[in-house]
Amino acid sequence: MKQLKQTVIYSLVAGIFLAIGFSATFAVMPRTASAIDDVAAPIVNTSTLLVEQESVYSQIYRTVSPSVVAISIQGRRSENAQWLPISTGSGFVVDNEGHIVTNNHVVDGVNNIEQLIGEDAEARIEIAMFDGTITEAQIVGTDPQSDLAVIQIDVPQDRLRPVSFASSDELIEGQIVFALGNPFSNDWTLTTGIISALNRSIPSLDRFQTGGVIQTDAAINPGNSGGPLVNINGQVIGVNSQINSESGSNSGIGFAVPSNLVMRVATSLIETGEVEYSYLGITSGALNLSIVEGYNLPNNIRGVVVNQVFDNTPASLAGLQSATNNSVDVITAINGRPIADFDELIGYLSINTAPGDAVTFTVYRNGQILQLTSTLAERP
Repeated sequence: MKQLKQTVIYSLVAGIFLAIGFSATFAVMPRTASAIDDVAAPIVNTSTLLVEQESVYSQIYRTVSPSVVAISIQGRRSENAQWLPISTGSGFVVDNEGHIVTNNHVVDGVNNIEQLIGEDAEARIEIAMFDGTITEAQIVGTDPQSDLAVIQIDVPQDRLRPVSFASSDELIEGQIVFALGNPFSNDWTLTTGIISALNRSIPSLDRFQTGGVIQTDAAINPGNSGGPLVNINGQVIGVNSQINSESGSNSGIGFAVPSNLVMRVATSLIETGEVEYSYLGITSGALNLSIVEGYNLPNNIRGVVVNQVFDNTPASLAGLQSATNNSVDVITAINGRPIADFDELIGYLSINTAPGDAVTFTVYRNGQILQLTSTLAERP
């Protein structure tokens, strides 16, 4: 009996200690949380410039994102089958009629759906907007030569936030830029970088090159295609289109179709459903030391080396000549504007001219400066 009483007493004492322990724990935890909450922020001498920069970046995101859309190309094999995603991309609203600019290769699957998933298949373009609206888009027009396309949605006008464009003629290397889009289906992602170079050329979806292209180190990945590249004022300066990468993801070299070409193509597609490009009729090679020494050219000359001039083309009719062992034409300017290389010439003709326009080339030939006038034709 005495042993039983001792056991009971020990149990009561243990219970009291446990109760005290739990009480102590519950009493301490609020004080610990309070102590964490009361930790003072570190004193950091943050530059006013950095604070302002952060504010600008955030404002650009809030301003431009409502104009950006996520694009999903979907297909199904029969009317009762489930819609399946085929590809994704980005785009942006350009007017109050619901027109959206994107890349041709983003929506190309709509016209090739039977090749992708089988005969009698059908496709649709699903658009997701920043405000949560989900709707279907129709193709207005496509342009493989610039890899651009215009699609259209039918939503209330108050949901549309058209972008503002800036002239790509005013761009400079080193300029801060922002890319918005949906990389890897991560919708409304903002990345930033600089313009690494200007007047690049990239392959189009046909046999011609797209010239006047912007090169940037802003992160561009699959899904960014068709999204806007904007300047520090939130104005569109290009359409993100391609990357130079062995892995298929960002390697710091991305390319955007310049805004002046985008505006020209989009306007033409909306108005007529097609785009016409000027054609000259030459091939060109690199201007290197061998060319300079072989033809005794000035070692500071810049321009387009004319390798071959095709017969009965605007180039041949203007008097441009194919290169021989003793002579080579170098186009140094067009309409008085200096031209550094073939990429820049392609860009100028694509953006600033149309078939039927007359242009004047400044040509260096055998120590002479010639002015040759050409009436441009339409690309064959």
